[in-house]
Amino acid sequence: MEKIRFTEYLDLCLEDESWYCHVCGHKIGPAAGNYKEGCLVYERNPQEIHDPIIPKAPYNFSPKKEWVSILEFYCPGCGTQIETEYLPPGHPITHDIEVDLGSLKKAIAENRLKIVDGKVGR
Repeated sequence: MEKIRFTEYLDLCLEDESWYCHVCGHKIGPAAGNYKEGCLVYERNPQEIHDPIIPKAPYNFSPKKEWVSILEFYCPGCGTQIETEYLPPGHPITHDIEVDLGSLKKAIAENRLKIVDGKVGR
């Protein structure tokens, strides 16, 4: 199966229309959907990530956990971190990649685009 490198850690396979981890090849989910739904998710406390700038100060510059959720998305196969996003608590995860699979397949079939070394080009 030939795959297209979509992000640093995410590949797209047009043959079965699925997302795959670039590191281990684990199938994450359907390309028509949100790849994040097939990932392991870890919600982080902002204060774990953003250390105080002034040690022992009664305040810091970290967002309050009541205002911001930090979600980390990991490959279920190898644990590679694929994405991170900051969202208001309770907000649904974002759908940040949407591919017109039909148009992409058609352009490749008509030789208007080619896959070379995992990348789409002309």
